[in-house]
Amino acid sequence: MRIALLALLGLAFGALGGAAPGISAGLAWIGILKTSNFEGDSGALVFFTFMPLGAVIGGIGGALLFAVLAIRDAGIAIEHERLARRDR
Repeated sequence: MRIALLALLGLAFGALGGAAPGISAGLAWIGILKTSNFEGDSGALVFFTFMPLGAVIGGIGGALLFAVLAIRDAGIAIEHERLARRDR
């Protein structure tokens, strides 16, 4: 259950983290290729194409990263056996 919750958390953080580079890539695209700005075409391109693509890629990457980290942590023994105390 903890692995699934961490994967969902990674999905949310990854989507937020991936949308910003998507916007940046879209702005670079319209700047380099001189996309038409007639009736907001360039803005629509950025916010309806590049931002969702960045969010999807970031969300999948974040979910996979958090899930892998949670699975690795589950395999590591968290509790250590107590060593017997020596009374001196």
